[in-house]
Amino acid sequence: MLNKFLAATAIAALAFAISPADAARVKVGCSGDNLSKTEAMVENMADGEGKIAAQKEIAAAQDALLSGKAGVCAAHLSKAMHVGAAK
Repeated sequence: MLNKFLAATAIAALAFAISPADAARVKVGCSGDNLSKTEAMVENMADGEGKIAAQKEIAAAQDALLSGKAGVCAAHLSKAMHVGAAK
């Protein structure tokens, strides 16, 4: 299930990168639900550099979401998930 979630987020991030005008309008890859799921995944990680890096990416994603930058948010969220999956 995590792999499907990661794949869906990667596709959404790619779509936002290709079409930045649409990214501001549609927040498919960067929603409060996706942020919550990623935060839960990171909280379950073992303490270490990977967890710290993922937490920083989540914070950056939240900042971008609040600023209305969905594409940037999706990119940070994707990075957080990849760090979490790699560790």
